[in-house]
Parts: sequence; structure tokens; C-alpha cells
Amino acid sequence: MRIDIITVLPELLKSPFDASILKRAIDKGLVEVHFHNLRDYAKDKYKHVDDYQFGGGAGMVMMIEPIDDCITKLKSERTYDEIIYMTPDGATFNQGMANQMSLLENIIILCGHYKGVDQRVRDLFITKEISIGDFVLSGGELAAAVVSDAIIRLIPGVLSDETSALTDSFQDNLLAPPIYTRPADYKGHKVPDVLLSGHFAKIEKWREDQAYEHTKNRRPDLLK
Repeated sequence: MRIDIITVLPELLKSPFDASILKRAIDKGLVEVHFHNLRDYAKDKYKHVDDYQFGGGAGMVMMIEPIDDCITKLKSERTYDEIIYMTPDGATFNQGMANQMSLLENIIILCGHYKGVDQRVRDLFITKEISIGDFVLSGGELAAAVVSDAIIRLIPGVLSDETSALTDSFQDNLLAPPIYTRPADYKGHKVPDVLLSGHFAKIEKWREDQAYEHTKNRRPDLLK
């Protein structure tokens, strides 16, 4: 998989991809992540990529021309499955969307900034609009990192135990059950006996029941 991220602040994105699982995935050659500074496509010596709104109003707007030039250049080099715009009014990102996107080969993620992008960018180039929640960030960079992390960890070979991702919360519309490790007894707080029994069928049944109860108590909307 290749992910191209278009941003006005590439320095915000470097750290998340330079550690832990994402770095290992890149080092293994399982994914390529490239940052594209939108200011490299600016037309004036001051590297402006934003301008005032037509009709007045607070906040600057990202201009269409540098975005068009960047996307057009990338599309001339390869075919993209999706061109994604990170925006608060997009479809809310979830695990099902992450599963689907992990199967794609090439994607572009455009990070919004300032007040947002010229609407014509969304009309002409964007194939999917994604939000990570009902709140507003200073820009789309952190949201792009969140989406990339959720996608990349699902690519075969990224996690040392590939079955781990299959038991994460939301994979089957349930939250994950409680988990425990050593010691079995910590200051009188004991691990449930069934987990120490070695009876795998009973353990799986316990986990299924706990996942259902956990979901019913915390996220009953997932059971509808």
C-alpha cells in the first residue's frame, strides 16, 4: 500500500510514522507513506496556499490551484483507489471503513487547514470525505495520522500476531472483553478462574459473554 498525504504542515506528521508499528511496517516495505508540502505548489514567492473567502467571513480558505497541481502530479504517476479529504463534516471513520481501506493499493489523503478547502476541490477531486469525530481540530494532519494507523495495522504482516487485529474492539460490532496478565492475584484482586482453567471452549464462551455485556453497558448503540 502507498499513502500520499498532502499537507501544509508535514512536520506534524513525521513523528507518528517514525516509531512503533507504523515504522516497522514502513521498514518492512509493507507500506509507503509520503508527505507532500502543499507550499511546494504555491505560485507566489511567499508560498501562499490560502486566500480570503468570496462573500466575506472569518477564516482563510485553501486555494484550488496548488491542490489541483499536487493531485494531478500524483495521479500522473500512478492510479489511486481513493482521494480522501479529512473534514469534520465527512463520514465518521469506524473499524469497518478501516477494514475496507486496508485492502486498497494507493490512496491520497488531503489534510484540511484554516477554514477548509475551496468547495471545487471537493467537487472535482475528492472521492471520500472522512471525519474522526464530532469536533474540530486545527488541521487534518492528526486525523490523517489516526486513519493511517488504523489502516496500516490491518495490513497482513504488520502485526507480529495477525489474529490480534481480528479480536479488537468493533471488529464484530462488539467491544473487546476484559483482559488480564500476571500476577494472577494482585493484592487480593484475582483473575477470573475460567481464564486459568486451560479449557479453551469455556474461555472463548466467557470472552464472548463479557464482550456482549461490556458492549451492552457502554455502547448499546452497537447492538442495534
